[in-house]
Amino acid sequence: MFLGLFCPMAQSEQKLVTPFSLVVDAVLVIVFFIYMYSVLKTHVPSSDPHMILLWGVITTSCVTGVFWLALQMFRVVYRAQRAAGKK
Repeated sequence: MFLGLFCPMAQSEQKLVTPFSLVVDAVLVIVFFIYMYSVLKTHVPSSDPHMILLWGVITTSCVTGVFWLALQMFRVVYRAQRAAGKK
């Protein structure tokens, strides 16, 4: 009944992660982190610089993680659409 759910996925012939894509992702994530920190630090309800740094970094880390996941999903969908267009 549920046997189809546990079958292994077919392996892709093409390499999904290249050194160039890792560098591009790292640069985009770092730039996004810096930008979001500059935006979110102004929303911390404190005048203590250490608390602003702490909560700004914690909040920005969560948002940056979501950005990274969205970037990976975009990459997968883009490659699937490109592959479907070639067929």
